[in-house]
Amino acid sequence: MRKLVTTGSPWETRIGYSRAVVVDDTIHISETAGAGDDLYAQTRTALATIESVLVEHGFSLEDVVHSRLAVSDFANWEEAARAHGEVYAEIRPAFTLTHAMPFVDPAILVEVGAVATRSRA
Repeated sequence: MRKLVTTGSPWETRIGYSRAVVVDDTIHISETAGAGDDLYAQTRTALATIESVLVEHGFSLEDVVHSRLAVSDFANWEEAARAHGEVYAEIRPAFTLTHAMPFVDPAILVEVGAVATRSRA
């Protein structure tokens, strides 16, 4: 089973991507920008969006097996990492941190992505 998750953004069809793709017991969530004036706030809101997508499709943060952060302001990467750590401190998924310069919209300081797999009990 393959299900495409869309937000209706014109970018999805223009570029050819989905907000997320669910295949069986795994969801792959595209990098997601957050809102706010600084790197920490944008990371927290992006993580909240990730959590909403997970929950809406029957997953939880505890199902995340890989998390990705791409930051445009690498001098302050620790602010994004701090927000990430507050959410994933006990879950501790595999992690990738990259430097993106710049994003399409210069107001975007971070994008967060995730892969989650439901355990079969």
